[in-house]
Amino acid sequence: MEIYIQKKTVYIILAVLAIAATGAIIVFNGNKSSTTNDSNEPINNVTIVNGKQVITINAKGGYYPRVTTAKADMPTIIKMNTQNTFDCSSSLTIPMLGYRTNLEPSGETTIDVLPQKAGTSLRGLCGMGMYSFTINFTDA
Repeated sequence: MEIYIQKKTVYIILAVLAIAATGAIIVFNGNKSSTTNDSNEPINNVTIVNGKQVITINAKGGYYPRVTTAKADMPTIIKMNTQNTFDCSSSLTIPMLGYRTNLEPSGETTIDVLPQKAGTSLRGLCGMGMYSFTINFTDA
C-alpha cells in the first residue's frame, strides 16, 4: 500500500509539472511583441494612400498586430482583414468610435476614422473581450 501511495504522489506531481510547463509556454508565447514578426522585424501595417493613413489589422484567433503606432491629426482608415475567421474576433467593437459590427468570415472591412489627437489610443475588442488591438496616435 505504501508503494501505491508513493507512485500516486509521483504521478500527481508529474501531472502538476506538465500543466505548469504547458501554462508557461502559453504565457511566454502569448507575450511576444505584437509589433514584430517571428524574425523580430518591425511590422509595417500603416501606409499612406491619397492623403489618408491605412492601418491593416488581421482578425483570426485574435488581432494582429495587437499594437500599432499611427500618425496623429490625419484621416485614417482601419482595414480589417479576415480569412476563414469564425471565432469571436469576427465580432468587432471599437467603443471610442461607437463602432460595432460582425466581420465577414473572409474579406475586408474598412472603417473610416476622423483625425485623432496625439496621445489618443483606440482599442478594438472582440465580442467576448478576449482579444483586443490598440492603435496609438503620435506626432512622430
